[in-house]
Amino acid sequence: MAVLETVIIAFWAMIPAYVPNNAAVLGGGGRPIDGGRTMGDSRLLGDGKTWRGTAAGIAAGLVLAGVLTVLAGDVSDILGFAVPEFAPLAAVGLAAGAMLGDILASFLKRRTGRQRGAMFPGLDQLDFVVVSLPLTALLAPDWFREWFSPAVILVIVVLTPVLHVTTNMIAYKLGLKNEPW
Repeated sequence: MAVLETVIIAFWAMIPAYVPNNAAVLGGGGRPIDGGRTMGDSRLLGDGKTWRGTAAGIAAGLVLAGVLTVLAGDVSDILGFAVPEFAPLAAVGLAAGAMLGDILASFLKRRTGRQRGAMFPGLDQLDFVVVSLPLTALLAPDWFREWFSPAVILVIVVLTPVLHVTTNMIAYKLGLKNEPW
């Protein structure tokens, strides 16, 4: 597999996991998942993790997976190599895993004394990858093995932090985020 092909497949395969956290920001608000509960002196998750935002994020990932699946044949013909069509459980694993990873990262931030929006290098950029890939492998193992070669996973681990920082800077400049990370 050529380098450019690997990068395109990695990006295409991860779009349903890349988008949910951004969609959660746009569609969020409402009742916090933790209901205001605390552990020790800090909230379990905080006000930034809401049921509505989580649902909006997962829904956005699922819709994108559906759209990409419809487009995959034509895009594959244009590119000259196959891009993934998303098995339903793969779409669920990627979208829900991304949101769960973000929720778990929030939990870890609260346990380490970081406030909402505080930077946590490494965790901030890869939290959704660390959960979405294993969850997808568990829910759709054949699909996962077909599309997530070691080279694709390596590209994801390298590409994701760059994309994450770039999209967060754009969201910050547009006034959609309070901090640029």
